[in-house]
Amino acid sequence: MKKEYRIRKNQEFQDIIKLKQSQANAKFVVYFRKNNDHLKVGISVSKKLGNAVIRNKIKRQVRMMAQQVFDKEQKLDIIVIVRNKYLSCSYEENKKDLVYIYNKIIKRMD
Repeated sequence: MKKEYRIRKNQEFQDIIKLKQSQANAKFVVYFRKNNDHLKVGISVSKKLGNAVIRNKIKRQVRMMAQQVFDKEQKLDIIVIVRNKYLSCSYEENKKDLVYIYNKIIKRMD
């Protein structure tokens, strides 16, 4: 995912989370807000999920899922927070859950 499609600054994360628009399931919490530009995605993985190697692996996987699932033409800022259940399931199962949440978000925005 290119740098212009990422949310990286802590203040941006906090601004999106403060709006309290979210969808969640056992594996993800996804916060979102409309923007005027293009899709931007931020990923957060807690230290509770494992050491740095495991957290970076999870971030790479979620970044790949986001690239495949999210429509870059959507004018949204999205923050994906990964929960503990993520580790106990396969990549494909996790991807299905992310697709489900994304579809719920799109329906809410219409």
